[in-house]
Amino acid sequence: MKSIWSKVIIHVDMDAFFASVEQFHHPEWKGKPVIVGADPRQGKGRGVVSTASYEARKYGIHSAMPISKAYRLCPQGIYVVPHGNLYSDYSKRIIEILYHFTPAIEVVGIDEAFLDVSGCVHLFESAENLGKEIKKQIWDQIGLTASLGIAPNKSVAKIASDFKKPDGLTIVPTGKIQNFLDPLPITKLFGVGKKTWEALQNLGIHSVKDLRNYPDSYLESKFGEAGTHLYRMARGIDNREVHVNEEIKSISHETTFETDQVDSEVLRNTLLHLSAKVSQRLRKRNLRGKTIQFKIRFDDFTTFTRRKTLANYTHLTDDIYEIGKKMLEEFHPIHSDSGSERPVRLIGIGISHLVDEKGTQISLWDIQNEKKLALAKIVDQLQEKFGKSAIVHANTISLKKN
Repeated sequence: MKSIWSKVIIHVDMDAFFASVEQFHHPEWKGKPVIVGADPRQGKGRGVVSTASYEARKYGIHSAMPISKAYRLCPQGIYVVPHGNLYSDYSKRIIEILYHFTPAIEVVGIDEAFLDVSGCVHLFESAENLGKEIKKQIWDQIGLTASLGIAPNKSVAKIASDFKKPDGLTIVPTGKIQNFLDPLPITKLFGVGKKTWEALQNLGIHSVKDLRNYPDSYLESKFGEAGTHLYRMARGIDNREVHVNEEIKSISHETTFETDQVDSEVLRNTLLHLSAKVSQRLRKRNLRGKTIQFKIRFDDFTTFTRRKTLANYTHLTDDIYEIGKKMLEEFHPIHSDSGSERPVRLIGIGISHLVDEKGTQISLWDIQNEKKLALAKIVDQLQEKFGKSAIVHANTISLKKN
């Protein structure tokens, strides 16, 4: 990989994010034009469109369009006022999935992020396999599609992620950058706004290839520093690093069942599996946490969360699971009367209030759990070498088969 790529940058861009979340929560809206934004008020609304589903885009509707115009184009559309907290929750869950692949993440919006995966592509044999796995994990855990662009730098990766939307995966290796860029309209380049586009049009520059015919000195004389930027963008030159965002504040995992679940044993075993994933990620990053977070969603989409702060920081599966299990039993008693349980759609477990274990002193908790800590790290090493299915808790084996 190093002989082919200088770097491997991935741009993850969720497809029609707000509208897709709304369609996920309202399955009857799938395949229909959904417009998230201001109230159209029968065509008299004064706000704008925030996001339009791909079905709505067929009518010419796009983000930032006046909502009144959108209503004229598609009066039969489903108009939804934005649910910011819901979208934020989904965004956090998606970023948590991305952190499972690399810590080098730059979040640039609620629905997009850059990843520097230069050091971990070899674990998946190819950039394509890595991209497919990221898309699969987002779909399996969140139920939404993402489009990915993979390239040696940020600007080309971002252009690539928009190339085959929705649900796209576009890979642009180092030697193919110019072939990829040349046919594109200049509006695809970062930094080409309306005024720059008009000026370039007046010069007869319509495509990236057209732009490449002009030397740096000429573009700089016409556009100043922006001219040098255009010169570099047209050649796919971008040395910007992926700027890693602020430190992780929490780690969590959750799962949505394929069919709503009432079996207490399945719920407990799933919670154990999720707790193990959380604890392994903690140890991998040399972190410990103190506040356990539990989440449960029932078949009618009502959602509850619970938190409990421990006396000591931990990164052990058993500690996380035992607290989570008690919280689960609050909503789904193990010994309740048969048939009285509410069907569960989703459960999740996480931990916050994190500290770096390298900077903490050895405590009585460490001494008492010395054997557990040693065993956990051995298991981590074996799973890292032979795969995550090499060693699993006996109670979670059935989950792997389903």
